[in-house]
Amino acid sequence: MELDPDLPKVNVVGSDIGRVILNLVNNAFYAVNEKAKSGIEGYKPEVIVSSKKTENGIQISVKDNGNGIQDTIKEKIFQPFFTTKPTGSGTGLGLSLSYDIVKAHGGKLRVESFPVSEAVLGREGSEFVIDLPL
Repeated sequence: MELDPDLPKVNVVGSDIGRVILNLVNNAFYAVNEKAKSGIEGYKPEVIVSSKKTENGIQISVKDNGNGIQDTIKEKIFQPFFTTKPTGSGTGLGLSLSYDIVKAHGGKLRVESFPVSEAVLGREGSEFVIDLPL
């Protein structure tokens, strides 16, 4: 956890934004667990939740060092019923509903990802960022 102790208050439905964060954290745990199963020597799973003040509001980030998301599917992940998980493991509604909840709060949900095959300067994994206005 890397949380800014001096965040301003934002007008949100706490339980809804809590669901979004929980979904993002669950997905991050899934990603690092899948990578850990691959047996990469020296791999240490890491999930970081952070928050900070921005010019126009606050930013909440959930970052992992999992396998990342391929560019070919990155633009689909917020679509209803799209999932990268095996059959029975995911409904494909988590990110879609999360995106809609953040948007309903006047915010944005975006992803930056560095798949292992395309890792940039040692960066790998995914970071989901929620921007909420003041």
